[in-house]
Amino acid sequence: MHGGWGGGWEWTAVARALRKRGHEVYTPTLTGMGERAHLGRPEVGLATHVEDVVAVLELEDLHDVILCAHSYGGMPATGAADRVSARIRLLVYVDALVPSDGQSAFDLLPDEFVDLARAAADEHGDGWRVTIPAALLPPEGLIAEDERARYVSRLGDQPLASFSEPINLSGTLDRLPHAFVRCTGASLGHDLGGDPIAPMAARAQREGWLYRELVAPHDPQLSDPLGTAAVLAELAAA
Repeated sequence: MHGGWGGGWEWTAVARALRKRGHEVYTPTLTGMGERAHLGRPEVGLATHVEDVVAVLELEDLHDVILCAHSYGGMPATGAADRVSARIRLLVYVDALVPSDGQSAFDLLPDEFVDLARAAADEHGDGWRVTIPAALLPPEGLIAEDERARYVSRLGDQPLASFSEPINLSGTLDRLPHAFVRCTGASLGHDLGGDPIAPMAARAQREGWLYRELVAPHDPQLSDPLGTAAVLAELAAA
């Protein structure tokens, strides 16, 4: 699952590389984001995004799935894996949020980000659209500037409730194998009160998950799609 403010389009290059390796790949977009931005409304929250993921798994009748989640995508992917754990072979977090039962994304993110997100929603006048903070945009020099500009131009607002709504977990996903891919190419969130992914990576190591490091910034699908595909393929084989 894609991360905040993005869409399935972010992962086209990674998906293409994985298909060349013989994998069947789906890159769904969450409600209210990407090409589904027109479906955004105040009540779209984490539960909606969990339903999005579950619907793809069930309607495509997918089994033995490697469910991959990046950044915010760790929230709905966790909820979906809990709901349909029998369909999942491995749950992979790529520099992603890893919630426990009852936690929201806001619970896992720095207070500075929470304040900024709520202020951004207020600035829109409707109280529910959150624009990506400038500190989270891909930095200049990461890739060719025209490519970076094209990427940034496609990022959109995200429903506030997707950050504030807590997750409800039954505990079934605790029996699933987990993996974590830590992006080590650059620090994240130093202007927003700290890196929220560091505690997630520490939890993965503490709990003995499959653990890999990728020398890329937080958005490896942008800066190193081939390297990202190689790590995911290796984890699928493992």
